[in-house]
Amino acid sequence: MGAPQGAASRKGAFNVQGEERLKTIADRVLRFATADQTEVLVEVEDGQLTRFAANEIHQNVSETNVTVRVRAVIDRQVGVAAGNDISEDGLRKVVDSAETVARFQQADPDFRSLPKPRPSRSANAYAEATAGCAPEVRARGVASILEPCRESGLEAAGVFSTGVQETMIVNSLGVNAYHARTVAHAMAVVMGEDSSGYAAETATNVDELDVEAVGSAAIEKAVRGRNPSEIAPGEYTVILEEDAVADMLFTLGYLGLGALAVQEGRSFLCNRFGERITGETITIWDDGLDPRGLVLPIDFEGMPKQRVMLIENGVARAAVYDSYTAGREPGKTNTGHALPSPNTFGPIPINLFLAPGDATKESMLADTKRGIWVTRFHYTNPVHPVKAILTGMTRDGTFLIENGEITRPLKNLRFTQGILEAFANADAIGSELKRVKFDWEALGSCAPAMRIDGFRFTGTTEF
Repeated sequence: MGAPQGAASRKGAFNVQGEERLKTIADRVLRFATADQTEVLVEVEDGQLTRFAANEIHQNVSETNVTVRVRAVIDRQVGVAAGNDISEDGLRKVVDSAETVARFQQADPDFRSLPKPRPSRSANAYAEATAGCAPEVRARGVASILEPCRESGLEAAGVFSTGVQETMIVNSLGVNAYHARTVAHAMAVVMGEDSSGYAAETATNVDELDVEAVGSAAIEKAVRGRNPSEIAPGEYTVILEEDAVADMLFTLGYLGLGALAVQEGRSFLCNRFGERITGETITIWDDGLDPRGLVLPIDFEGMPKQRVMLIENGVARAAVYDSYTAGREPGKTNTGHALPSPNTFGPIPINLFLAPGDATKESMLADTKRGIWVTRFHYTNPVHPVKAILTGMTRDGTFLIENGEITRPLKNLRFTQGILEAFANADAIGSELKRVKFDWEALGSCAPAMRIDGFRFTGTTEF
């Protein structure tokens, strides 16, 4: 599913690339297992990155790693262990560790079973250009950022990375699922004496990544942001670029769009299904098969991901489930949203989409009498999960809008804002979606830009 069968490793020390080789590892683990049920998750990361700072490349890294994670079930006692030694002794040791942990666990009355096999759809998220990307290609891309920075008297830092990620899940009930994908990512932060700019792009195929444009966008923000001035905290109309909207979207997902959060009473969805919880223009869903996102057609139990409508025209519709949470709630179905075990979050949507509108950022700007333009957020943290209140700061390009134009740069502001309330106050949504990758490679959101009235800024900063 998604990559050549039994592909030979290009250079990896572990020599495990390809479905056949990963299946061989998983089958060896199952042969060693003595538990009632056993699950094997094999993950391979073959990644390369070129990192730069102070207008110089200072690091080029190539790393290949394989992780074997075993979940053992004895009665209703569950134990998990992981390691990256794929020798015979190493695999036997991780099985023994998982089974030992299981024997010392208390039985979980809500645990039903590991999942049984389900038919899944294939999805191509593999680009040979990315898998085989040479350091020279990344170096040329970085040079297209650094050279204009030097000419502008600015300093750039960031990363240009490419890599292959493989996931294989096999269990003793017959699950056998594999997916491979490639991810290319370029990010730049450009600094001046009193200003900064940011831009980033992510793609499956590195040939579709415009690294020079990333640098140009970050430089433009840093140049325009020189000599920032203060503005008093308060409620303002804001135009949020896609990265800022994606930050709120991702936070909404992990705070309350998973079934465990609902079952434990810590979600904003509790007792509100079928009710309008945000604006009518807001529709949010999760879809691991949509090629506009970071495609991942299976979850970490090997279950096929379903497209789940979470919020439709402002109305709460559903949460996402894994096998454990579906088993706790009569009539519910596993939607294919398990994270690697063990985890305290439960299932969460990691391929989120927010429906685009019909506006452009230019039209939003032209129609704004007074407001604040925000490039992205920084250091965001939840304040009240059940109310989905988020706090954080603006960063790398914050500007005052007056009479339809950006008039001057602003020092950064701290905000404290309910996400659902903000989405309810959105009066314009961008027509284009941007793929935004988060720190963990499996996570990504597709979000449009958005104009929001009454966005609440609660403090100022010195920069």
